[in-house]
Amino acid sequence: MGNVPSAVKHCLSYQHLLKEQLWIGEPAIQPPAQELLTSGFPEFVKIVEVGPRDGLQNEKAILPTDVKIELIDRLSKSGLPVIEVTSFVSSKWVPQMADHTEVMKGIERYPGVRYPVLTPNLQGFHSAIAAGATEVSVFGAASESFSKMNINCTIEESMDKFEDVVKSARNMDLPVRGYVSCALGCPYEGNIAPAKVAEVSKRLYSMGCYEISLGDTIGVGTPGSMKRMLDSVVMEIPVKAIAVHCHDTYGQALANILTAMQMGVSVVDSAVAGLGGCPYAKGATGNVATEDLIYMLNGLGINTGVNLYKVMEAGNFICTALNKKTNSKVAQASFSG
Repeated sequence: MGNVPSAVKHCLSYQHLLKEQLWIGEPAIQPPAQELLTSGFPEFVKIVEVGPRDGLQNEKAILPTDVKIELIDRLSKSGLPVIEVTSFVSSKWVPQMADHTEVMKGIERYPGVRYPVLTPNLQGFHSAIAAGATEVSVFGAASESFSKMNINCTIEESMDKFEDVVKSARNMDLPVRGYVSCALGCPYEGNIAPAKVAEVSKRLYSMGCYEISLGDTIGVGTPGSMKRMLDSVVMEIPVKAIAVHCHDTYGQALANILTAMQMGVSVVDSAVAGLGGCPYAKGATGNVATEDLIYMLNGLGINTGVNLYKVMEAGNFICTALNKKTNSKVAQASFSG
């Protein structure tokens, strides 16, 4: 409990504090329905856990395959509805994901949990399907410079590649999710016009992506820029098809997520222990921590179906394996002392 005075320690047990702050995964106390409606928040938020892929691919250390599998299995037990497992990209460019097939085949599939994987092209798609993938994601960008650096092609060229993947997936009746990087800023171009984000989002949605995740890749966004960007995007695609993916470089992630939820967004990407970053965005820190996101949503009375304490334990496991400190403020406060 850190530096809490001893007198307080005798008064409040750790278990009591956990229950009081809704840390152990008991159902969130629901405010009256009218209160949720008037506040503009959704009653349920779907959390998409991206730590095993977006988090680990940006760690310098290359973890053993069995550690990755253990992490995903632990997260599956927490009630998370979606866990992004790995990325079927060239091991030359992302050596941390070289064992994608072994990881995909080694995880335990839990009922009701979806396990998407990232596929940049048709070759990656076929490899993913052979490994047992039942959902895939494609990742584009709202910045030409970032697109060239990240996937080595222009935005237009990337759309052609994605079309091939989406068509193949639809022929197999597999869902495809789309990512738009640099939705609130680019490390090479600076500010990105909201209209450009809307244009790329519309292309991905129109070709068949059921959900579009808008990423603040370098974490420069604020509630103001988030609102302006979403105002533009919702004119082109339904708000129910939008997810937000916020990095916490400038400490704005939770505020940005809150803004998105007030605008009707009910799908949020996050990473256990705040893992992540971006190899092409110097200085970008990790994704918003799943633990911190759940803590905030619990406090708002918004249901997620996720057991916070089990996520915290999974975060503690992976940080021990990486020999690094968690980026989750909730985990830091809970496991200190």
